[in-house]
Amino acid sequence: MRVMILVALLAVSAFAQDQSADVRAACGPQDVNLAVKQDDSQHAVAQPQPGKALIYFVQETGSATCLLGPCVTRIGLDGAWVGAFKHNSYFAVSVDPGEHHACMNVQSPTPLGKLVAFAQVTVEAGKVYYLGTKASVRTSTTRLEIDPIDSDQAKYLTASSPLSVSQQKK
Repeated sequence: MRVMILVALLAVSAFAQDQSADVRAACGPQDVNLAVKQDDSQHAVAQPQPGKALIYFVQETGSATCLLGPCVTRIGLDGAWVGAFKHNSYFAVSVDPGEHHACMNVQSPTPLGKLVAFAQVTVEAGKVYYLGTKASVRTSTTRLEIDPIDSDQAKYLTASSPLSVSQQKK
């Protein structure tokens, strides 16, 4: 029985180490906070720069709710925070071709701040990709999701949503 407990503890410890490695590979530093503003002017879908790909992050529905309203939801890519949402909005990031690891995290000192969702995307130069994000609450549990979405759906959402503009808080 003791051996089984020891094996279980070692397995949990190994999983926790792997999970933190995944978080470091996709998310940004936990102590970095982003300020978010929304630009309601019209924005056309951009084309990637030569030799680059473009990834749009689109907040499809909902937002996590903190005590004073919608929480800031950060998006990390390959270990750095690249933008954030405060409510249904979108932003785009120019990236090199290849495999990229994305992370979604609620920026909050509350238990919501421990929520993380991941996505992996492999991109080609000259192409545009769309990742949709969702925060949903079911039976008092908040869940984050980040998944590829249809380009027509993404174009509709970006045309009807504000651009999210974020920067690191000082």
